[in-house]
Amino acid sequence: MQQVTIYREDRRFAGWPANYGIWHWGDEILVGYTVGYFDPTAGFHASDSSRPFINVQSRSLDRGMTWQQEAFLGNQPAGYGFSADEHMIPDLQLGQLPDLDTYLKQNNEPIDFHHPQFALMCSRTGLEKGTRAFFHYSYDKGKHWNGIFALPNFGQTGIMARTDYIVLDQHSLLMFLTANKANGHEGKVICVRTDDGGVTWQMISEVGDEPAGEYDYMIMPASLKLPDGKILCSVRCHQGEDNWIDVYQSDDNAHTWRHIARPVEFGYHSNPPTLHRLSDGRLVMTYGNRIAPFTIEAKLSSDNGQTWGDPIILRSNAGDHDIGYPRTVVLADDTLVTAYYINDEPTDERYIEASILSV
Repeated sequence: MQQVTIYREDRRFAGWPANYGIWHWGDEILVGYTVGYFDPTAGFHASDSSRPFINVQSRSLDRGMTWQQEAFLGNQPAGYGFSADEHMIPDLQLGQLPDLDTYLKQNNEPIDFHHPQFALMCSRTGLEKGTRAFFHYSYDKGKHWNGIFALPNFGQTGIMARTDYIVLDQHSLLMFLTANKANGHEGKVICVRTDDGGVTWQMISEVGDEPAGEYDYMIMPASLKLPDGKILCSVRCHQGEDNWIDVYQSDDNAHTWRHIARPVEFGYHSNPPTLHRLSDGRLVMTYGNRIAPFTIEAKLSSDNGQTWGDPIILRSNAGDHDIGYPRTVVLADDTLVTAYYINDEPTDERYIEASILSV
């Protein structure tokens, strides 16, 4: 096991890779995240809401051992950051930009999802009713991004897009999204599809039932297509004081779903999962645990997600609960590179780190 720093700067707040994404091409890895300013008095997330968050990415050419910070070279309306509105005052929020629509493009050219250097990133404004969702795509491993393209709202009260997709063929792709519930709050999971390279999109299903309680939610999907065609979707769940991760399975190409497992039960705090398949057929899930002693963990399944083993600790001894939101890639030799945000002490800056594990 190795821990490698991806990004760290004094008095800054770097966070939430799960809101952006991670991609790899052989041994080259790219991860997205956001960087704002640290404020230890701010509460659950120790960030200064009166200062902007900006989009940043880091790249490794050597399997995650060393990283270089890069600017995000994609269209950002008026230079505003995305997928972080909830951490900033209204004057800094993308969703409050009065001429936002003038920056959005219509995607009229089919995207080649089989391009060898393809990547797609989803983003959003905030979290509440009326939240809008977007995507960018790249043909050069994220060095430049095309967009910003608006996603439909699919008849929902809002779409809180984060990056989770399954490529089906050159112009067909499934995208898993968090949608706002009927009452406008977070959230439920929907699956949408394009068959013309992202020119048009159709909603094809909801994953599970919409949570009933006013503030209950099922959000932040991480999906996986198995060799036999079945599709799994892991989700972050909250009901009352309880938090957990569930796994759903579809046997009909994402049109209907059934619950198959609850791999993780957290207690009071929660964190989103990732989901991947190893070369020997085992599945691996990674997630942050915001319950003391504040760890980044992984679990393995040998039966396609029906049952899961004990936690494998990827990182321990974080300073407090303000950690996690991991994204993981599995390299050709089954090495896991998991990126997340973390801290050493509650009074320290938040930074981006990777754990590297061969399983």
